[in-house]
Amino acid sequence: MIAYIKGRIDFIDTDNIVVEQNGIGFQIYMPQSDLEVLSIKDEVKIYTYLNVREDAMQLFGFLSPESLQMYRLLLGVSGVGPKGGLSIISACPGEALQIAILSGDSKAISKAPGIGNKTAQKIILELKDKVDFDEMIDTIQPQAVSLSMTQAQSDVLEALVSLGYSQSSARDALKSVENSQEMETEDLLKEVLKHIF
Repeated sequence: MIAYIKGRIDFIDTDNIVVEQNGIGFQIYMPQSDLEVLSIKDEVKIYTYLNVREDAMQLFGFLSPESLQMYRLLLGVSGVGPKGGLSIISACPGEALQIAILSGDSKAISKAPGIGNKTAQKIILELKDKVDFDEMIDTIQPQAVSLSMTQAQSDVLEALVSLGYSQSSARDALKSVENSQEMETEDLLKEVLKHIF
């Protein structure tokens, strides 16, 4: 098992990179969100999953151990192969996939090429209990929030901002939910995502 590879990026393609380590070039397939932040000659540490098939051995890599862990969970769902899992993480980077699973948003997951609505629903069904909501919220970087907000509203605002929504659109989405001040974080997030999508 290859847990990670540290080295210099020698080549970047549309879906993979080549990392040179001790004179050996490792071809590693990566999600688009990770590829977009890399440049040739960068020194990197890539967390990897080795897929062994009858006719090939392929490395799939991620910039964070959390993404690798999510990828492994996806591979545990029947019907999701290594390329399909990578496609899903590319379509739902960062916490977006966890939020889609927790909120039951099969449309967000099925945006991934090669992933239909049935597979997306199966992913939600099988992984809902394996995704830790509180742990996900703890990993999101804190943003400036209003003092009048409840803890649940603050958590949801931070989650939306981490997904790429602006502070103002995230606040508007929060305001659109009735009785949001009385709701728990997970329920509030589900309701807000319904209004956004």
